[in-house]
Amino acid sequence: MVMTDRQMQILAAIIEQHAEIAAPVGSVMLAKLFNVSSATIRSEMARLEEMGLIAQPHTSAGRVPTDAGYRLYVNTLNEAHANEPQSVLIDRSARAIEARVGNQTDRADRAIRSAVDSLVDLTHNLGFATIGDELYLSGIGNLFSQPEFAGTDHAQAVARLLDNLEPWLREAVPNEPLNVFIGSENPIGKTSGASLIISRFRSPYSDRSYIGVLGSTRQSYGKVMRLVRHTGAMLEEVL
Repeated sequence: MVMTDRQMQILAAIIEQHAEIAAPVGSVMLAKLFNVSSATIRSEMARLEEMGLIAQPHTSAGRVPTDAGYRLYVNTLNEAHANEPQSVLIDRSARAIEARVGNQTDRADRAIRSAVDSLVDLTHNLGFATIGDELYLSGIGNLFSQPEFAGTDHAQAVARLLDNLEPWLREAVPNEPLNVFIGSENPIGKTSGASLIISRFRSPYSDRSYIGVLGSTRQSYGKVMRLVRHTGAMLEEVL
């Protein structure tokens, strides 16, 4: 798949705008952003659609990203993060997590719960972590308040994913420091329209402890991936 820089930028803009407005993104909005005509944007969107990276919901003139579009975008973010110095990655949100967790380091379980609660507040997703043989969950209300999960089919698929999350983490043990499973890539609840972002870290409980978030595929991946990665690394350091 050969993409031009502009097509990549338009895909990223569709993903980022869609995360904000929770609605399909139209050519007029993008034309203003890129300072080109709507016809130029429509032509580029048609190419992105042919590549399977965006789709047109039948009720709308706008476009939404597909799982494949999100995957390409996330891979690009991963490459960019790998080349960034650590100092760039530590923003105000990351400092807020550090401050909150720093008060709890005498108790590993409290520190991990505190880190999860911080991720929930900052990402507006559901947060989870393994604490020994337990799975700690926080922010279920965040998850089901997303417009995507208003329908019963999606909600049931998400519930199935949650029911099976702990055994899956125990058996599958994601092997990278940061793992992102988007929509249909999810091992369970493939039709849930949800993304799992998971960081592995060493804790007093296990060399393979996990912390992460579960949310709609429509989210600010750059920010969320950065926070989850940073939180896992920070927990490993302080515990």
